[in-house]
Amino acid sequence: MQLYGVRGWGSGIAEAMLCLGEQSYDFIDVEGFDQPGAARDRLAAVNPLIQVPALVLADGTVMTETAAIALWLIDLGAPLAPPPNSSDRALFYRLLVWLVANVYPTFTYGDYPERWAPSAPNELVNATDRHRESLYRWLEDQVREPFVLGGSVSALDIYVTAMTSWRPREAWFRENTPKLARTADRTRALPVLAEVMRLNGWDGATVGAP
Repeated sequence: MQLYGVRGWGSGIAEAMLCLGEQSYDFIDVEGFDQPGAARDRLAAVNPLIQVPALVLADGTVMTETAAIALWLIDLGAPLAPPPNSSDRALFYRLLVWLVANVYPTFTYGDYPERWAPSAPNELVNATDRHRESLYRWLEDQVREPFVLGGSVSALDIYVTAMTSWRPREAWFRENTPKLARTADRTRALPVLAEVMRLNGWDGATVGAP
């Protein structure tokens, strides 16, 4: 398999899930894809939407969207979700879709405000940042610990680990959502994820853009 992505961005979530599922892959770095150039052309050849991650399977099928990749890996038996038919599995589905439907759009619009509000980009950034913080406070109340759903790691914990490295940054999480911060600490400390966490800058350091 080939994973097209940028280290430290959302593609790192897919990369960590592949590692937790013990799947082999080649990483194709397309840093700079959001500007015209070779990286953008390379990504567009497999994903005309020009978004990361893009996972090209062995048979040539292209997978996009981290939640879709998570569900595909779960179908393969990856330990990314609670047991089927359990109440925790239902909660996992709810929170997985909630994260990508609610939190991710705040980055989509807040990271490129000039595309959506060219006359008031700073206002859009501030509004999406404040809304994101309110979403994280809601998620804090759902965390059971030691991981989001309790005793076992899931794909949700990988999302949390990545997101605590993005705005509003690690210090904010430690002060305002300590359970999310501790969950991220425990996830990045898992030996199977150590290298991918280091490569994406999620081993305690912060990164620039999701």
